[in-house]
Amino acid sequence: MIRSFLAIELPKTILQKIEEVQRDLRSTHGDVRWVIPEKIHLTLKFFGNIEELRIDPISKSIEGVIQNTPPFFLKVKGVGAFPHLKNPRVIWMGLAEGRETLLSFQKQIETLLEEIGFQPEDRPFHPHLTLGRMRSSRGKEELAGRMEKFKEEEFGTFRVEKVILFKSDLKPTGPIYTSLKEMRLGIK
Repeated sequence: MIRSFLAIELPKTILQKIEEVQRDLRSTHGDVRWVIPEKIHLTLKFFGNIEELRIDPISKSIEGVIQNTPPFFLKVKGVGAFPHLKNPRVIWMGLAEGRETLLSFQKQIETLLEEIGFQPEDRPFHPHLTLGRMRSSRGKEELAGRMEKFKEEEFGTFRVEKVILFKSDLKPTGPIYTSLKEMRLGIK
């Protein structure tokens, strides 16, 4: 069994912005487990533990939608939290322009994967980049106040050219992600 997910990798320019924002938010001393920027990606579908023999059927089932979707741009904008800014549990960066294209793309992938036996998510897809997770409520108010300044900030635009099927090995030092299959958009 391998733990796997389908995601979009982020360019170094966006990862640098994430690091800058995390550094600023970290200064509030909120009790947050921050995600290492290099480990942040835009997850389209989390599969969990699957048999390795399912990798090929996954990539074959979605290759049509990937080939028929031309590369597109996504703008990274704003910092927010789930369930909301005043009670942050998950701290994230949002996506603006290109979001509708992404939502449609992800929905098509979800539908195709359901046809080969993968259950759709229980909740709607909210594309975001997870920066960190609160461990306790210590420093929550100060952190929420600091996040306000980034609510409308634009962090850059990047071109989505491929999706990657990753394997995730959970280690005490954090997850290790390995690319199993890269699929380029708009290439037949």
